[in-house]
Amino acid sequence: MSVAEYANPVRITVGVGLLVLFVVGGVATLLDLPGAELLTVGAAQRALQAAIPIALAAIGGLYAEKSGVFNIGLEGFMIFGALAAAATASIVSGEGAVTQTHLWLGILVAVLVCALLTVIYALLTIRYRADQIVAGLAVWFVALGFGPFTATVIWGGVSSPSLPNIDTITVPVLAEIPVLGRLVFDSSPLLWLTLFLTAAAWVVLYRTRYGYWIQAAGENPQALDTAGVDVNRVRYATVIFSGAMAGLGGAVLSIGIGSGFTGTGVTMVDGRGWIAIVAYLFGNYNPVGAFGAALLFGAMEMLQIQLQTIGIALPGSITELFPYVAVLVVLAAVGYTRMPAAVGEPYETEK
Repeated sequence: MSVAEYANPVRITVGVGLLVLFVVGGVATLLDLPGAELLTVGAAQRALQAAIPIALAAIGGLYAEKSGVFNIGLEGFMIFGALAAAATASIVSGEGAVTQTHLWLGILVAVLVCALLTVIYALLTIRYRADQIVAGLAVWFVALGFGPFTATVIWGGVSSPSLPNIDTITVPVLAEIPVLGRLVFDSSPLLWLTLFLTAAAWVVLYRTRYGYWIQAAGENPQALDTAGVDVNRVRYATVIFSGAMAGLGGAVLSIGIGSGFTGTGVTMVDGRGWIAIVAYLFGNYNPVGAFGAALLFGAMEMLQIQLQTIGIALPGSITELFPYVAVLVVLAAVGYTRMPAAVGEPYETEK
């Protein structure tokens, strides 16, 4: 697949701009040039960290939509994942300290729980032909209430006690590489997992037979059915995958890089599921493009911290809007993105 098939000039310009920004930041840091205070390796690390949950949910969402099902419930599944991970780690540890094993078990349980919950969503939208928008919003609304309620039952309040994070892993030799070493080889294994899943998702989608089935299910399900492939089975698989990835993103947010579940307001997910949808639209349904967009939004989210480190104080009410302003700018810049032709259309086999 050529670049022109999945990226327009605006996306290419933004992507190159981000790449140049990180390169300039790295050079400025190494040479101690003016502006290095803002464009630092630490800032890039924080941006990557903030991008992980968005990128994971975005990759899952684009798979579902590529097959013809719009999983607008990503935000809700991320909330379920964040809660399940924190609850599992907290309950399994009992009265003792929460260990790394407990955290990884929490992440695994979150993925499994959200995959099972997505089976219900898939049945409603694929078998029983429920409106995908309505069903997705229902998932979100249920999660908004279920998360704080369950947290109150488990911990006596809408938020969990503070939990540790997944430990950073350092690769001794590779971590010495300027800039890249600290960014990738002295970081959380969750970043490695995200990079691996991004690459694997791209390969499966564009370089395997099953990936072509997914694309055909969203573009021309009749042709796929004629070829003897069960369209709805493909859609079930991608929708369940999208829920599992959203659950993984939520788990990363709560115990991977966060400090536990927070059920106040709109919960700790705080719109990242919606931003994930924008990310894969901006990336034109390409996993690599979705990761790049997630990185952009992550950088905007962490900009507040970097501004504070160089002495620029802005009201929190303003800096909290940076990611959402970025979303609006991206939507305006991208304009129309062609969705798969059969998105939202239930399919009944002709056999």
